[in-house]
Amino acid sequence: MYYLQPLQEVDFAAAADVWESSVRATHDFLSESDIQRFRALLPDYFAKASLLVGLFSAAGDELMGFAGVNTEAQSLDMLFLRADCLGQGMGEALLRWAVRYGGARLVDVNEQNPKALRFYQRHGFVIQSRSELDGLGNPFPILHLAYQGDGWENE
Repeated sequence: MYYLQPLQEVDFAAAADVWESSVRATHDFLSESDIQRFRALLPDYFAKASLLVGLFSAAGDELMGFAGVNTEAQSLDMLFLRADCLGQGMGEALLRWAVRYGGARLVDVNEQNPKALRFYQRHGFVIQSRSELDGLGNPFPILHLAYQGDGWENE
C-alpha cells in the first residue's frame, strides 16, 4: 500500500533519486552526460511546481514516485516512479491525482518513450502536436498531449 502526500524540500534529494531511477529505466535514448545535466536542473523544477506530491510506501514512508503540476498552465510537468515500481498502478494513482486535484489537462512526452505515450493515451490523453526539440532546445522530440477525459476529473 501507499499514500500521497505533498513533497517538502526535505524530500527533494529522494525525489531526485526516484527521477534518476525512472529515467534510467525508461529513457534509454539519453546519454550519461544528459542524465547528469538534467538531474542538476531538478531543484529548480521542484521549486517551480505549483503542486508537488509524493507517493510514499505505507510501510516505511519510502518515496516511490512523485508528480508535479503547473496549475496555471494546467500541465503535468513531472510524473516519475522508481524503476521497481513501474507497471504496478502507482503511475495511474499519481496521474489521477494530477487530473482530479491538480487540474492537469496537458502533458509532454518524449517521442522516444513509447511506453509513456501508451500510458497517457490509455488514460484519456491524445496527441495534439509535436516539437522537434525539447523545452531546453535539445534534439529530443516532444509529443504534446491533451486530456480528453475519462471521468477522473469528476470522481
